[in-house]
Amino acid sequence: MFKKLLGTGAARVVNVLTQLATLIMGTKFLGAAEWGTAFIAQTDITFLLIGIELVAGSGLVYFTPRKRLSTLMKISYGWIAFVMLIYIVVFNLLHLFPWVYRIIPQHYSTLILAMTFVYSLHEFNLNYFLGKEKVATFNWLFLIQILTQVTMMAVLIFALNLRTAKALLYSQFCGYSLALVIGWILLLPTLKREEREPLKGNLKEMLHYGAFMQLSMLVSTLNKRLGLYLLNTHCDERSIGVYASGTQVTEGVGIVSQSIGLVEFSALSNTEKAQRATLLTLRFMKLAVLLTFAALFVICLLPTSFFEWLFSAEFSGIRLVILLIAPGIVFFAAHTVLANFFSGTGQPKYNLYASLIGLSVTVVSAFVLIPWLGIRGAAITTTLTYTALFVFQWIVFRQQTGCKITQLIPNRQDWEWLITEIKGLI
Repeated sequence: MFKKLLGTGAARVVNVLTQLATLIMGTKFLGAAEWGTAFIAQTDITFLLIGIELVAGSGLVYFTPRKRLSTLMKISYGWIAFVMLIYIVVFNLLHLFPWVYRIIPQHYSTLILAMTFVYSLHEFNLNYFLGKEKVATFNWLFLIQILTQVTMMAVLIFALNLRTAKALLYSQFCGYSLALVIGWILLLPTLKREEREPLKGNLKEMLHYGAFMQLSMLVSTLNKRLGLYLLNTHCDERSIGVYASGTQVTEGVGIVSQSIGLVEFSALSNTEKAQRATLLTLRFMKLAVLLTFAALFVICLLPTSFFEWLFSAEFSGIRLVILLIAPGIVFFAAHTVLANFFSGTGQPKYNLYASLIGLSVTVVSAFVLIPWLGIRGAAITTTLTYTALFVFQWIVFRQQTGCKITQLIPNRQDWEWLITEIKGLI
């Protein structure tokens, strides 16, 4: 299992590096206007995926051990086709109104729809392999996607001299397509002739499960963006840049809990034993919190002069933002593990409830603290929100499992488990 954690973590680190390379190429060679167009198009795709992921999203990880592959493919592919048909009709109707180009860049509609469709099929493969606990296959497909993307973007910009937003979008399309084809090559041979399962009942079950997950994601996104929106009304652009940079630095540490949570979700989706699920969750949570705390501790020790050297003197206030957000990121690491516990045990509703509670904390604290303290208020709001997410989920987790707060302290058995996992790598 520890091998899966390291493999997933390594894949996430490569993803961060490729994103950085993409950002540098995009900002330097495409220009602000074209990079903005690309960002809008990406946002459109993210929005369109929400409708598809109601059935054909990460909920597949939970259903993969419980449903036949043929059933999952029929339901997911059928749902993708149905939703894409609706999107095509809507896009054609929206183009009757000139203002639509503010949210859908002109001449990009077909590309946006094509990318949404291809990524949906690629995501099905990713989620299926994750649900089968084939984490290595998942990571390799993910790496093929992102490495193809950054390579093709370099080719389009430097070899073909394409200096528009399409350089990014075409490169992403190539990454999705190649990973999709390789995923099919690995997946289709496992497809067997099986007895038919009732599609209607399974569709209803998957839609119900996915609805909670997607609503939770929507509310979580609002949790992150509301503070920044209010900050925009009370502070200048320089302050917003300092705050945004501070959150990016601290949230970059989130790859630790995200990697652990990914492996946890896969493991819990394949176990029916409540005691094992509880034990794994506690151990994963301790590991995520300790690693996140250690990384943030090092970052918080860095002096202001280091950030001024790295980002320029305009970012001298970034260290204060990092110090105020850091405690919240530690709580967010624990929240990530608990969120995967509820998703992996078929209880995504509790993640939605937690997000709604977090949103209420965000609204109250943001409206009070941001006008008063500016970026410091926004940073404190983030920490309060992440703390609220964890507290609610811990209360529910404790009620269901009977765990005590003292069990969050690493014990001898945890260290022995960790040492055994590490030895298994040698």
